[in-house]
Amino acid sequence: MSQPEPVPPTAAELATVVDLIRARRARTIVIGQGRDAAPVAEAFTAAWPEGEVLAVVEWPEEAASWLRQARRFTAHEPDAWVVAGGPRGWAGMSRRLRRDTAWEPSRTVGFAATARAVAMAPPGTLEGMRGADPDGNVWRIGRNVIVLEQS
Repeated sequence: MSQPEPVPPTAAELATVVDLIRARRARTIVIGQGRDAAPVAEAFTAAWPEGEVLAVVEWPEEAASWLRQARRFTAHEPDAWVVAGGPRGWAGMSRRLRRDTAWEPSRTVGFAATARAVAMAPPGTLEGMRGADPDGNVWRIGRNVIVLEQS
């Protein structure tokens, strides 16, 4: 069975993610991406020229541990993290990040698909993370729920 082609983010989604990073006044970021999310990460990098991308870390949708990727993701101590990719891979990666690193979901901004990881990750793993849906609406992850914020 073939995989669907990776889809770049919508213009509204991309603009909102960039705005969320700017609102944090982040100067340095690390981008994390599932293997099929390279177009999303590339679009973000092109839309956010005012800061420094310290690293781009890729992870698989399925892995035995994600520990190597988690350590690379947090090694640079950025002002913020930007994540893109499927919910399954991000749920596994975020579980490893919470267990074995100093990663903070409240300093993490995600694209639309990453929010769905809340249903697969242990309770509280993604609490505080924010991001954008395809229409440019801002979402925030609570204990085990996705909350749309008012514009």
